[in-house]
Amino acid sequence: MKRILIIFTICLLTFSIVSSKSVTADKEKKKQKVSPGIEVLLKEEKDVLKGKKVGLITNPTGIDSKLTSIVDLLYDDPDIELTALYGPEHGVRGDAQAGASVEFYIDEKTGLPVYSLYGKTKKPTPEMLEGVEALVFDIQDVGTRYYTYIYTMAYAMEAAKENNIPFIVLDRPNPQGGISVDGPVLELEFSSFVGLYPIPLKHGMTVGELATLFNKEFKIGADLKVIKMKGWKRSMDYDETGLPFVLPSPNMPTVSTTFVYPATGLIEGTNVSEGRGTTKPFELIGAPYINSDELAGKLNGLRLPGVKFRAASFTPSFSKYAGKLSHGVEIYVTDRDEFRAVPTGLHIIKTIHDLYPDDFEFLAANNFSLLIGNDWVRTMIKEGSSVNEIMKEYQPEQDAFKKVRAQYLLYK
Repeated sequence: MKRILIIFTICLLTFSIVSSKSVTADKEKKKQKVSPGIEVLLKEEKDVLKGKKVGLITNPTGIDSKLTSIVDLLYDDPDIELTALYGPEHGVRGDAQAGASVEFYIDEKTGLPVYSLYGKTKKPTPEMLEGVEALVFDIQDVGTRYYTYIYTMAYAMEAAKENNIPFIVLDRPNPQGGISVDGPVLELEFSSFVGLYPIPLKHGMTVGELATLFNKEFKIGADLKVIKMKGWKRSMDYDETGLPFVLPSPNMPTVSTTFVYPATGLIEGTNVSEGRGTTKPFELIGAPYINSDELAGKLNGLRLPGVKFRAASFTPSFSKYAGKLSHGVEIYVTDRDEFRAVPTGLHIIKTIHDLYPDDFEFLAANNFSLLIGNDWVRTMIKEGSSVNEIMKEYQPEQDAFKKVRAQYLLYK
């Protein structure tokens, strides 16, 4: 009898282990392995850097699939001579808060000079590029027009052109996927470092694709080469790539944050907190004058696709309303394919504007018009227009951009 029980127990354990392995294998199959540009460069395209003194524009997101920094990968490679580092907003090591400039310094680990491309100098100067024979860009973008890294890339491309230096972009996934395009196309009079070119708020492109578009459509004319990823498809969001996610900036902690950012990033231009100073920036929004239950009820009553709102209160540790109890909502994206970020953001702002007309304000600083890319959206909200009317207004230019965009897509 004991032998039978032992045999039965062994069979159960074996079945359990096999079953567990099968479930794990199924989960792994759903995550398709993507090779980012840095891995493709080192395995197949290293000749573009061999024998050249290399300048590198990067931050902590410049990693391979094993979490090794591109700084270390290039510095330790005997075939590549890495000579200078350049940091975007938040710095090469990602330790500077939003809006904080980083001064020149020497990187402790490599001894290389580190130049800041945020603050007084956004475009590399000839002095910064002295001796550099190839300029490499490897930074994770988040897929939204008002994220500054893509303009650091554009200015660096201009500098590369002016100094006869080839420019190499190591491509990375758009974390929101590469299909959805939404929002107004920026009007040139509202061009700034949070929106340099006339592209929609949500562009649906990778940094490599944007580089090719910027280079030709906006006549930069750099000697540009894009090292494409392997295995990435436009339908993939970041969680499906199999790649580790490193927060691109201090207030962009998760893949979920990137999805709500085109919606709630617009709130920076108002006197509502966008959640900076909390553990869920851009997913928590609110202000002391808001009634959480009232706002959540109104927003859920709109039945917006792919999103739910939870009444929430929080006290930011810094930024707007630091140390003050604020009330609002937490945004939950329930279906990433159905979710429409830009209309959702406009609905949130319009609803708060309409519920609290004596308290809500568009701010002069963090100009809403620079974020949205025009002045007429703000005017329409103030005049009581519906979000559908606003969407109809920006649809023709969005459709025109899609036709231009189609010429520069590198992936299916």
